[in-house]
Amino acid sequence: MMLACSSPMVPGESLTAKAESLKRWGYDALAVFHPLAEWNDGVRRELVTLEQRTGVRPVEFVLIDEIYGNAMSPDADRRARCRAMYLEAASVCAEIGTVTEIEYEYGARDPLPLFHPYQKLDAGQTEQFIDFYREVLAVVEGTPGRVLLEPINRYECRYLNLVTDNLEILDAVAHPNAALLPDTFHMSIEEADPAAAIRSAGDRVAHVHLGDNNRLLPGHGRLDWESIFGALHEIGFDGAVNLECSTEGDPAVTLPATAERLRKLIGK
Repeated sequence: MMLACSSPMVPGESLTAKAESLKRWGYDALAVFHPLAEWNDGVRRELVTLEQRTGVRPVEFVLIDEIYGNAMSPDADRRARCRAMYLEAASVCAEIGTVTEIEYEYGARDPLPLFHPYQKLDAGQTEQFIDFYREVLAVVEGTPGRVLLEPINRYECRYLNLVTDNLEILDAVAHPNAALLPDTFHMSIEEADPAAAIRSAGDRVAHVHLGDNNRLLPGHGRLDWESIFGALHEIGFDGAVNLECSTEGDPAVTLPATAERLRKLIGK
């Protein structure tokens, strides 16, 4: 397994500066979450050459903007702008052989689904989402790039909250560049047993987001990290486990300590 950290968690004025810090702190890789408004050819060139120059591999690429999470919006303009952003991210992944992800929707739900969890897509919604997923997958087809489904908790997405729901979509698209991105924070809300959910996904797990149940660094909540990493070892996972959570203070202190803790779990 490779150990990665999300770019917003790392101080630095550039991707290069962030990667150099991560290298010193014991990380193999960087997951890049880049603001759409700051994305340009210069940043793309920096990203493409990042591993060669720093030894830190980009393993995930996502463009972020207020329009994110609107790929299935009923508003035609918002839907088109979001989809264009996702397609651009997929083109980067095709070029550098990394992963990106999509969700049916993303953002705070209003009203909150207090008493109606695990809402299901109807047949029409499912067909429309699969059509869009295939459109994004076409961008990375024939390359090492992959477009992943990330199960999101009910408070940020009405649908596809469980690993099993997302596996059904993966079965339907049946595409070699499609796979699953489990996020341990979201799983702590939705899955009765996160480790069992990982085992059920097996070799369809291509990338993992790490955050404890309180979205703090692993080990600072109540998730059973021994069982989670045990499940990853059991399925033969050899991709990147990526921190996507709070740094809880000075990242120059907390991120090296977390790397040391996670290396022990990776090595077991």
